[in-house]
Amino acid sequence: MNDTIFAPATAPGRAAVAVVRLSGPGSLDAVRALSGGVPMPRRAALRRLRAGNGEVLDDGLVLWFPAPGSYTGEDSAELHLHGGASVVASVLQALAALGLRLAEPGEFTRRAFENGRLDLAQAEGVADLIDAETEAQRRQALAQLGGALGRARDIWRADLVEALAFFEAAVDFPDEDLPDDLARRAGPVLDRLLAALSGAVAGVRRAEQIRDGFSIALVGAPNAGKSTLLNALARREAAIVTPTPGTTRDVIEVSLRLAGYKVVLADTAGLRDAEDAAEIEGVRRALLWAAEADLRLWVVDGAGDASAGVAPPDVLRPGDLCLLSKSDLPGGDAVGRALAEAAALGLEPHRISAECPEDIAVLEAALAGRVVAALGDSEPPAATRLRHAALLSEAIERLESARALSDAPELAAEDVRLAARALDRITGRIGPEDVLDRIFSTFCIGK
Repeated sequence: MNDTIFAPATAPGRAAVAVVRLSGPGSLDAVRALSGGVPMPRRAALRRLRAGNGEVLDDGLVLWFPAPGSYTGEDSAELHLHGGASVVASVLQALAALGLRLAEPGEFTRRAFENGRLDLAQAEGVADLIDAETEAQRRQALAQLGGALGRARDIWRADLVEALAFFEAAVDFPDEDLPDDLARRAGPVLDRLLAALSGAVAGVRRAEQIRDGFSIALVGAPNAGKSTLLNALARREAAIVTPTPGTTRDVIEVSLRLAGYKVVLADTAGLRDAEDAAEIEGVRRALLWAAEADLRLWVVDGAGDASAGVAPPDVLRPGDLCLLSKSDLPGGDAVGRALAEAAALGLEPHRISAECPEDIAVLEAALAGRVVAALGDSEPPAATRLRHAALLSEAIERLESARALSDAPELAAEDVRLAARALDRITGRIGPEDVLDRIFSTFCIGK
């Protein structure tokens, strides 16, 4: 990290203000070369910026952050420019001419991690905060950035140290006047720790739903009204609607926001015994997407007859919803059968017309209630990614082995040490370089 990097920190395009960031040992000289001086630390100063040949580039604000009191932990600066593309390009060219290097994606945050300003879980929180689209995503990312997982890891590690002390005392001082059941006294500590780690693993699923979206699948026979309902909820023509059965061949996803949470709603191919290859594949994808969804809406043509294919698909689960669509039309004899099928499966029935705003509002409220019930816990999960879950599961496996080896304290102690290593890899205290490369490559340039 002996070189000095720079990058625009704001999105390209026409804007009132653009920000260019610098970090590294050459930041001070670069600011002095561009602006003719260096302002007081953390004080914005208006400066005229010039290229090496004296050409005026812009009048902008310059901020100077000496190490270690900066985002990256090293000498850093920010240039707040007018947001025109030509202005930004000319300043970037001037910085490159001074010998600075354009930053790689995530390189500022990686330097913050490597300089001890952030742990790895906090760095992942930075990425999530940048990508946050909803209030729930923002709250979760801020908790992660605030060190929630790191604090939990410290508590878990304290229990690991306590358990390890029991095992090592039993191994190192067998002839001392110590209780015979010393190693077994680690059992309650391990039980408490196993319960905490298992709870953290369970929370990862909720964290993924908050970040990636609570998934809802519209399923049913062709022409049941799924696409029309999707368009009504999306408030745009996201899916093609025609009287011809089988119009939808692939899964069409739209993102919604309900009660501050991201929801991914999917229209799927009509379920029937298809004959052509494209529709057969569409039905396969529909069933797969629906099976993995968090909630399914079984849409039944409420104006159809009992021969219109109202048999519920196998992917339905108790708690899913049965929507009797086209309720503005005269009800067909499919309604009674669909209600009976819904009751037998534990589905909640709703009559709805996609043409009626009041019906759509009622459905949105019902869906929002389901999302809040599933995701609206009082505290965001500490562990939020599959990477966290995998390492927590590894630690659990080691601790379960240690719990079973209380009569062999030397072996149990090694398992506890390996569990501690797995927890340390969550926050990046130890970890392979390729894992770091993969994580930081997902960041945007300038962060």
